[in-house]
Amino acid sequence: MKSFFKNVLANIVAIVLLCVVFFFFFIIILVVGSTSSDKSVTVKKNSILTINLKTNIIDSPTEERTGLFNVDKKNQNILIYEALEAIDKAKADDNIKGISIEVDNLNAGITQIDDLRSAIEDFKKSGKFVYAYGNTVSQASYYLGSVADKYYLNPAGMIELKGLATEVAFFKDFADKYGIGIEVIRHGKFKSAVEPFLRNDISPENREQLSTLLNDIWKNTSSKIAVSRKMDTAQFRTVVDSLYGMIPELSLKYKLADQLIQKGEYDQMIKTKLNLKEDDKLNKISLAKYINSYSDDEKSGDKVAVLYAAGSINSGDEYNEIYSEKYIEYIKDLQENDKVKAVVFRINSPGGSANASDEILFQLQQLKKKKPLIVSFGDYAASGGYYIAMAADKIYSEPNTLTGSIGVFGVIPYFKELANKNGVRSDIVATNANSQYFSTLNGVTPYGVNMITRSVEGTYKRFVHFVTQNRKQTFEQIDQVGGGRVWSGVRAKQIGLVDELGTLKDAVRFAAQKAGLKSYNVTSYPKKMSTFEQIFQDLNKEDIEARVIKSKIGKANYEILQQITEEKLQSEIKMQMPYQIKIN
Repeated sequence: MKSFFKNVLANIVAIVLLCVVFFFFFIIILVVGSTSSDKSVTVKKNSILTINLKTNIIDSPTEERTGLFNVDKKNQNILIYEALEAIDKAKADDNIKGISIEVDNLNAGITQIDDLRSAIEDFKKSGKFVYAYGNTVSQASYYLGSVADKYYLNPAGMIELKGLATEVAFFKDFADKYGIGIEVIRHGKFKSAVEPFLRNDISPENREQLSTLLNDIWKNTSSKIAVSRKMDTAQFRTVVDSLYGMIPELSLKYKLADQLIQKGEYDQMIKTKLNLKEDDKLNKISLAKYINSYSDDEKSGDKVAVLYAAGSINSGDEYNEIYSEKYIEYIKDLQENDKVKAVVFRINSPGGSANASDEILFQLQQLKKKKPLIVSFGDYAASGGYYIAMAADKIYSEPNTLTGSIGVFGVIPYFKELANKNGVRSDIVATNANSQYFSTLNGVTPYGVNMITRSVEGTYKRFVHFVTQNRKQTFEQIDQVGGGRVWSGVRAKQIGLVDELGTLKDAVRFAAQKAGLKSYNVTSYPKKMSTFEQIFQDLNKEDIEARVIKSKIGKANYEILQQITEEKLQSEIKMQMPYQIKIN
């Protein structure tokens, strides 16, 4: 019997050791595979720079996620600044003969597509060709592809060109039905982040701002497509309203495409243009590989640092999204780094925690005392995302940036009716008058509501105070365009919420100029995590259950669920915008 247990124990130990060995072997394979694919490459003669299905444009290194369970090397994550630099370099690279845009579903934000489009327009000035090919093409992909000299579509393909729309979900009846109480305190009639809990339809104020936003963005976007495709405004509107892009023959007839051909025919056409023989290989190089062909060059001397801030704003010390403690560390490092002569703060955020936003703003104000601080807006710079820009010497916004949303709110859910319906009741013993001003079973006391309202109003006044200082306007002027209202970048420039309409590269150039730099290199913060670091961060910090829920119900719905269920989020005063407008 004793030998039996020894054998069993030995087998268990062997199995455990084998599992450990296989686990680390698996990790090594992942890491080696990822690093080997990132080695520098040589650009061959007659190469075509290709924006393909594997191109995934991100705004910040913190958006790049590789976990143990989601390793996917099919898609190459590329920072928007790196993509723009690559296209600019390709313009003067004799080995690059043209650009081929081959994306059906482009993973990029609206302002990122704007910037890519502008960079490709500039590339065309070199005299090199730009062609595009599509199968089943999303609206975002066509917006980019329409910049090409010629657009080619698969004979069985389609172009989903339809305009912009938004759909707002409401939860008031749901909460009433199941006995969930929601106490909402806000400043600003346009602060519509809380509307889903208060109403069953869109308020007139929210409908007004949504209509203005969508029409501003679509006007800017559609006019560029129409110009590229040589259509007048009326004709283009008819094409979009009629969904002609859904039928390949109509796409051809109404000038959305220049020719219906198969992908193999498209590649052969490019080979013919390059005077290649039938057996010659067509050398296509992706944006990611092209960046690797020159990114290993040693960089020294004076630097302009780009500090990327993408995602919601939170208190804490996490790498992904914008966590106050982590960003305070980044800002202090930049402040003390003598090689960094100027900083561009790239914001792509709908906001979040008021307290965390305030902490980040304070540290940026300290940085500004030592070196120029220029802000560049991406897709979103609203609410808390706008608040943290208020230390800037100058603010650049993209035309389609969603910005402003100067407003504050608090959402406090409770479950008294639901609990009572199911036989759950509570009683309270306390030492002071308001020791239990809020509970999940009994809600908020009247005095608690009064104090939270004062807190919201105080936070709003503090918000507007910093805006008046930076924008050099009165409280009344800012309050008039505030109240939680979201503006497009074009209108934000008109009403003085930003200084210039321009790209991230424009902001970098101005930062260098303000710092008096004639020669400089651009460096990015935060630094990218290695694949190995990302995998172990996933193991240590990622809640697998939460990740599964998020994948099933979507990010936007998951954030609403968090607001209802997470105690930390319930207790915070928020500066946040609810919109995510995409051209898809």
